[in-house]
Amino acid sequence: MTESEDLRYPIGRFTAPASSDSAVRAEQISILRLLPFTLQTVVSGLNQAQLDTPYREGGWTVRQLVHHIADSHANAYVRTKLALTEDWPTIKPYDEAAWARLADSRLPIDGSLAMIGALHERWVALLESLSEADFQRGYNHPENGRQNLATVLAIYAWHSRHHTAHITNLRSRQNW
Repeated sequence: MTESEDLRYPIGRFTAPASSDSAVRAEQISILRLLPFTLQTVVSGLNQAQLDTPYREGGWTVRQLVHHIADSHANAYVRTKLALTEDWPTIKPYDEAAWARLADSRLPIDGSLAMIGALHERWVALLESLSEADFQRGYNHPENGRQNLATVLAIYAWHSRHHTAHITNLRSRQNW
């Protein structure tokens, strides 16, 4: 892996776990439960210039990463509810890079941190209530095909670790 690939995928690219039993899912749910605290910790003490530093050349800033996590996980939460209330709905993808360039991605991060905290409280409660059959429900993603909720959970546990690693690695490289 090249250095730029390392910086882009600090924990590696997503690969679906070999199994999705209840113990694996409990660990993934725990990652989602802890994300608000983990994210708050990794951005704690950063000043405005540091928040506006890209995690890699050509990459998003720390500020954009925090807002992206709020956007992405809000979409995932809604998609989870759609999968539980409809029969394999086709969801609408969105242009993450375009969203990251919108004016709200330049706001202070406190609103997105609060949003992630509230969202994850609800999302985790919902996920913990699901049966094995519920985790086999899912949605059709126009770009990625059929995704059941077990896979979606694995993706967002990875996504949480992926973006927090961007920030922690940047802090380490910059000695922040």
